[in-house]
Amino acid sequence: MPQHPSRRDILVGGLAAAAGGFLPRTALADAPVASYEAALAQARGQTVFFNAWGGDQRINDYIAWAGDEMAARFGVILQHVKLSDTAEAVTRVLAGKIAGQDDGGSVDLIWINGENFAAMKAQDLLHGPILQHLPNMHFVDPKRKPTVLVDFTVPTDGYESPWGMAQLVFFHDAARLSKPPRDLPALLAWAQRNPGRFTYPAPPDFIGSTVLKQFLLMSVPDRTPFDEPLAPARFTAVTAPLWDYLAQLTPHLWRGGRSFPTNSAALRQLLGDSEIDISMAFNPGDASSAIAQGLLPDTVRSFVMSGGSIGNTHFLAVPFNANAKAGAIVAANFLLSPEAQARKANADIWGDPTVLEMDLLPPEDRAFFDALPTGIATLSPEELGPVLPEPHPSWMVAIEERWLQLFGS
Repeated sequence: MPQHPSRRDILVGGLAAAAGGFLPRTALADAPVASYEAALAQARGQTVFFNAWGGDQRINDYIAWAGDEMAARFGVILQHVKLSDTAEAVTRVLAGKIAGQDDGGSVDLIWINGENFAAMKAQDLLHGPILQHLPNMHFVDPKRKPTVLVDFTVPTDGYESPWGMAQLVFFHDAARLSKPPRDLPALLAWAQRNPGRFTYPAPPDFIGSTVLKQFLLMSVPDRTPFDEPLAPARFTAVTAPLWDYLAQLTPHLWRGGRSFPTNSAALRQLLGDSEIDISMAFNPGDASSAIAQGLLPDTVRSFVMSGGSIGNTHFLAVPFNANAKAGAIVAANFLLSPEAQARKANADIWGDPTVLEMDLLPPEDRAFFDALPTGIATLSPEELGPVLPEPHPSWMVAIEERWLQLFGS
């Protein structure tokens, strides 16, 4: 399989060329946003270029619905710029800064978390703080969901608006596999007995990278090093259990580990086509949503690994040179509304868990969630078990690069 560029390569390499080819927007940028009410007034008539992953039709359809609502309610056009990797948009914002373009940028709103957020924050590429301008933050409780203010151990400092919760969940077709393996030794033993029936997307795909982090946290005796930025001298020793495990597992993967699915949609299709028996997603409602849309058979069920699974919050942010800052703030607030959050949580539509706290909602808004269908393959909060915190983003960059060296070709 050909080598894939790491996120570090995408964010840093080739920026001179990117800056040289940067085409600024011709419209004038917003005046500074003083309040949500001011944003509403400024936003009417604006087009918000929302840069978000475009690899799942269910998500694309949801964003299209949000665009229709934004146009009807606020007179704002929400234009989905479909990305294959969020770093594509980060690179454009950084190229604008290098070119001295402090306004009129081509990215107004970005779906982001993890190392991409850490890179944008470190290089002053974000507008804000914005949280004080979002009335619907009143329905979010950071005490109960602390990851809404901390992104992969990095404090958001108000520069990100929480959009959804995520936790890594595995899927199996109960018609073919009744008792899936729930720890690393059991998975290896099962893969050895059933060669070719397991795989994961190739990093730096987000799900593939998350599987590496899950396996890493399950394989090391001490997780505390991952709470801090990577000390390069410690990388080899600390991550050795992961590479030892993958060296044993890889020969028994789909296609002998010589190639990997490109993303979660391709992985889901392999499960739906019965080419593999175990899949995964970073959304507890993903299997139920896929079943509802005919993408997976109704015999698919969800499970988690023993001891917990990786979880986090994903966010929306406004770049420092966004052309439509007011429209982006109005969009972020709408996407945080109970109505929009409930629709996103509906397993028949997307199935992405809400960041809102039900106890904070008035009855008429709580009703949106009470009316949601129960997904046939969705685990209860108790069944999901404990959430394992994300490592600091600097670890992921190094882990992806090492994986590509060992298994990416």
